[in-house]
Amino acid sequence: MSTNISIWPGSSSFHPGETPFGIYDYDTTFQKDAVKTADWCAKRLGYPIVDVELQEKSLFACFEEATSEYTAQVNRFNIRENLLNLQGSGTGSANSFTGKQVKGGLDGIIQIAKQYGSEAGSGGSIDWYSGSVAVTSGSQVYDLTDTSVTTFEAGSPTTTDIEVKRIFHEGTPAINRLFDPYVGTGAGTSQMMNQFGWGGYSPAINYLVMPLYDDMLRMQEIEFNDLVRKSAFTFELINNKLRVFPNPSSDYTFYFQYIKTDDRKGTVQSSVVSDYSNLAYDNVKYKHVNDPGKSWIRKYTLALAKELLGTIRGKYSSVPIPGSETTLDGDALRGEGAAEKEILITQLREDLEAASRRNSMERNKEEAEFQQEIINKVPLNIYIG
Repeated sequence: MSTNISIWPGSSSFHPGETPFGIYDYDTTFQKDAVKTADWCAKRLGYPIVDVELQEKSLFACFEEATSEYTAQVNRFNIRENLLNLQGSGTGSANSFTGKQVKGGLDGIIQIAKQYGSEAGSGGSIDWYSGSVAVTSGSQVYDLTDTSVTTFEAGSPTTTDIEVKRIFHEGTPAINRLFDPYVGTGAGTSQMMNQFGWGGYSPAINYLVMPLYDDMLRMQEIEFNDLVRKSAFTFELINNKLRVFPNPSSDYTFYFQYIKTDDRKGTVQSSVVSDYSNLAYDNVKYKHVNDPGKSWIRKYTLALAKELLGTIRGKYSSVPIPGSETTLDGDALRGEGAAEKEILITQLREDLEAASRRNSMERNKEEAEFQQEIINKVPLNIYIG
């Protein structure tokens, strides 16, 4: 077996079609760096002092894989960072967010808040409908599925699952039963008006403007009287059976609001960003990668080349030579390449995480606090008048 295998098969230039996937083949910057990186990797592996059992196309493949891995790591970070803001936007290459700044928005948060708002009755996207029960004197229990006593704005419990959200059943508000100080005055009030010198006027003054707290105290008195001396206005709703308290003493209409439970399931949209899998982040163009990124790609290419060369050399543990045999370092190269790949991936992820929106805001906060501390220690001028 001959070990004198040249790394170059006769060409030192890159041509489209020389990488397995051809993702970056027509990027002129990629074409130039592919040749330079292949030559650098060969020399880092010992060429021409020692034989390197690789050809340029093998190193071009490693270079393409390293570039794709860099792109994948950056895109994974961007997807995680921006998914909440971009859910519901269009999919496909025409809507790619690669190389674009995504401004933070509240659309995703608002969509989540709408679900809670629908349940709390403070907004949302679920329609609330009105219904009523014809209450008769002396009858406390009513079956909401009984269409002879209930009416529904839309649907009915017999055909559509509904959920009652709000019931309107309370006593007459205290403000409606409050003594009106503008409708005549009693003897005590008239005497007070005379003492202030307001009596005997023509036309006669028959009202007195009282302070606001007087009205509040009167309403509180009425409400406490209802609470202590009267039956409370309340209800029970169990298994579609409505029981009202106190026992009705007259006929009236009992109103409530409800939703259709099917409306809670929400709507389904197609051709929009739904999750991690279809957010449009494409391969970054190599010419747009900055110098730190290109340095990472070169190092990752070398790690891949070590793994590949280790795999090739691992096919034979030793090679016979005249009068003896030589041992190959395939296992060592594979282990070294795998370790370097792991270190590079970890480093890149840490760098991306350090530049995340949250960490950037924390750094800005700390910087502002430090600046404030410095400013607070600056002596203030003393002005003498």
